[in-house]
Amino acid sequence: MTGTVAAIESFGVFVALDEGPEHPVYPGVGFITYPELSWRHFDAASDVVEVGQRVSCEFLQFDMWNGEARLSLRAMEPDPFLVFVDGIVVGQRLSGRVTKLVPFGVFVELADGIEGLVHLSELSPVPVSAPEDVVQVGDELTVVVVDIDRERRRLSLSRRQA
Repeated sequence: MTGTVAAIESFGVFVALDEGPEHPVYPGVGFITYPELSWRHFDAASDVVEVGQRVSCEFLQFDMWNGEARLSLRAMEPDPFLVFVDGIVVGQRLSGRVTKLVPFGVFVELADGIEGLVHLSELSPVPVSAPEDVVQVGDELTVVVVDIDRERRRLSLSRRQA
């Protein structure tokens, strides 16, 4: 479905559809929830769309309660995670930058917007109690791909095996 971004709210984006369902307030309205705006992380909807912008979206379902077409902007683009993992295999060595420390390990960005988790047990050949004992945000790491979970969009990595 095509239309024009009519409003950006804290709970989603309204789209005035070129051809859309009747609506009690705005005829032909579509609605995009934040998760359906983009595959990539963003801080504000205005990082992805702006009022007045023309968009093409995939129709997901009709919301009978609100009289709106639920739409997805991200469905119009290939999932960058799946594109990335189609080019790698378990056991492959990759390089990336540490983006976040969590109690159970660290997240490593391997490509733009593509992160994998190095579990605490895979950070070092010797046991460590906290990730900050061996790495910091911004460190460049060489890792090995341990598991690829396409359904859950997760990559498990190991620094120890690298």
